[in-house]
Amino acid sequence: MHDHKEAPPVNPLPPVVVVLFLAVALPEAAFSLGAQGLIGGPEAVGWRLAAIQTYGFSGDIFDWMVSNGRWLPEHMIRFLTYPFVHTSFTGTLFAAVFLLALGKLVGEIMGQIAVLILFFGSGVFGALVYALLLNDPEWLVGGFPSAYGLIGGYSFVMWQSLAARGEEQLRAFSLIAMLMGLQLIWGVFFDVGNGWLADLFGFVFGFAASAVLVPGGIARVLAVLRRN
Repeated sequence: MHDHKEAPPVNPLPPVVVVLFLAVALPEAAFSLGAQGLIGGPEAVGWRLAAIQTYGFSGDIFDWMVSNGRWLPEHMIRFLTYPFVHTSFTGTLFAAVFLLALGKLVGEIMGQIAVLILFFGSGVFGALVYALLLNDPEWLVGGFPSAYGLIGGYSFVMWQSLAARGEEQLRAFSLIAMLMGLQLIWGVFFDVGNGWLADLFGFVFGFAASAVLVPGGIARVLAVLRRN
């Protein structure tokens, strides 16, 4: 008799997505529990602010490094660490949901290395554009530029698939259009800051980088451009 193994009801997450999720969720758990006085003592109330100042990205600090030609490692690392620090539990929750959903899709289609490239590459590119185009003294924190990079990867796969079937390729951008539209509406009623710029360019990086990461992606792009 042959052993019969039932398929799991839910496909397991790629390990790299689990690691990234934990890197986002565990700091938030510490900040939230500390703010409620459940761990860390009285000083735990300030953990979130201390983390933002230590690991968040600052356009002012970047401008200082450019002006002085000094690329200090303790500040350069902020390009990689700011996606793991959030200003609130709600922001962490939404970023984590995007990471799990889009990371799973991208990981299954492109592989785990691609997830890392899109996550960190989009975060770095989004922060760089944020610093170069704006003079915003606010800290840039949160995983949305990196999550939008994964949305860019997903959108490229959709765009490629629609092009192969001869269908309307603009449908591939429906998710990013909806999210940016929601941010615009939200910004009418609340002061959401300029972080949306980093989000948008995180998406741009994710979409463009996917042309290299997806086998045959560049050839597909060139074929579409020739037809148009």
